Amino acid sequence: MANQTNENIDFKEAMTAYFKSVKLEWGKITWPGKREVIAETIYVIIITAVFTIGVLAVDTIFNMLFKGLGLIN
Repeated sequence: MANQTNENIDFKEAMTAYFKSVKLEWGKITWPGKREVIAETIYVIIITAVFTIGVLAVDTIFNMLFKGLGLIN
């Protein structure tokens, strides 16, 4: 029984130390500004659209090529 109590105390101490370190590190975070978040979101949307259009173009080209060769209906 004493061994289990020591394990519980060690676990509690470890968790306390962990959350203290999380709180300490949380204070070091530099959050981006609103303008930066908006700009990066727009970049992601544009890049995703460009890649989507590129994949669609390649798919269309291969589809036409395979239909032209009679490999698909």
